[in-house]
Amino acid sequence: MFKPKRQRSTPLRAAIVIALAGILALSVLQAPVRGQDSCQPPNLSSANWRTDFCNSNVDFSEILVGNPVKGGIPSVTNPSMESIEEASAWLSDRSPVIALEIEGEARAYPLAILMWHEIANDEIAGRPVAVTFCPLCNSSITFDRRVNDDVLDFGVSGLLRNSDLIMFDRQSETWWQQLTGEGLVGEYAGVLLDIVPSQVIGFGSFVERYPNGLVTSRETGYNRQYGTNPYRNYDSQSGRPFLFRGEIDQRLDSAVDHVLAAIIGESAKAYPFEILRQEKVINDSVGETPIVIFFQSSVASALGDYVIDNSRDIGTAGMYQSSFDGEVLHFVANDDGSFTDEATRSTWNAYGEALDGELAGSQLNWVHAFPHFWFAWAAFYPDTEVYAAD
Repeated sequence: MFKPKRQRSTPLRAAIVIALAGILALSVLQAPVRGQDSCQPPNLSSANWRTDFCNSNVDFSEILVGNPVKGGIPSVTNPSMESIEEASAWLSDRSPVIALEIEGEARAYPLAILMWHEIANDEIAGRPVAVTFCPLCNSSITFDRRVNDDVLDFGVSGLLRNSDLIMFDRQSETWWQQLTGEGLVGEYAGVLLDIVPSQVIGFGSFVERYPNGLVTSRETGYNRQYGTNPYRNYDSQSGRPFLFRGEIDQRLDSAVDHVLAAIIGESAKAYPFEILRQEKVINDSVGETPIVIFFQSSVASALGDYVIDNSRDIGTAGMYQSSFDGEVLHFVANDDGSFTDEATRSTWNAYGEALDGELAGSQLNWVHAFPHFWFAWAAFYPDTEVYAAD
């Protein structure tokens, strides 16, 4: 079933923290939730919630406790920004950042910071956004924080569903699924947050593309070991992901294989990063929509080595509609990292922009496609197709 319509410490210590969180989760699964007395979920205990539990579109048995304290992982609001020159003192070219541009204003949110906060509530060019990262699912998605006439401020609930972060808004305390942007429980249950175009890229690519851009500063008001990964080697582990109780789709070799995944209309499709690295460009379709995916290298995995910048290069990719002026373009990769469409011989970059040739200055339409771990995407979209190389 797909979306309804829209409206630290050392590795050893990190492992101990994760283990304790699991123990605490099991210990609190016995008591009822405070709130709407007639609608109390029988399997959860979370004090001080104002959530309307009577308005729900989820089976509460699917929700587990990852951190027993609401807001125990603190989101950041109106994060301090610094210049590229200042950020270059602690970020490398391969440092993964979530990059977004709104009306010419560009900002980068390093996963080195979001690893510890998971949500950044910000405003860019007057548009309220929530930049989110779920480490357990490797999902990086940006949402518009406006619902009807309300501007929401998001926090980390401490709850998980399919191992994915459940957010909550501080205005109504509705619970929201990070991977889908859907309201699960509360006033906004069934509502979908609007997605804001963003992409995980290397800091070096951000600098090249947005030389006047701003970068989230480490001055967050919290004492965290920014630049380190408390989930060391999480993206190469075998076995079952943390607090994931569903069936693992066996179509890929590992539950934590990296995929770029999208849903267009009623069609969902996942593209393994291993194939993307090999092919560099993929001409395909999702449902009836022709698309092209451009791959670029030099992006470190945020969930590999203890020091993020020392992790293996997993690269990144962006998906675009390949129809332009009524014609479906077919692209090939060039040795310099650019791409050429065979119809007009125009040269394009990895962001879907034509740099020269007949279509110079043109821009392909961006598709809502984001990186995820395979197990998480398949859990929410079990009918997803999986791209296979010829």
